[in-house]
Amino acid sequence: MSDAIERAAREAVEAADNTELTRQIAAILAAQQLLNQQQAPVAQQTTQPFDAKKWVVIGGVVVSVGMVASLFAVAIAIGAVCATACLLILRGLWADFQKGK
Repeated sequence: MSDAIERAAREAVEAADNTELTRQIAAILAAQQLLNQQQAPVAQQTTQPFDAKKWVVIGGVVVSVGMVASLFAVAIAIGAVCATACLLILRGLWADFQKGK
């Protein structure tokens, strides 16, 4: 009979340990759920709504700067062609002047 009482006492102690472990696990899970609930609104506040007006302005500025740059490049090219033609004409005139014509 004492053997049965000792076995029952051991099982009671194990059951108490299991109950305490179960309580600790439940407390940890509850704490994690509270942490997740507190962090979720912070993540939602950092997102900004899409602003189409801002992107239209940025696109307009990029297109305008591109057009100005291309017109500047065309002006440089025209100037280079004119300068080359002028130098070739002056070289021909100088050569004729040196020959006495």
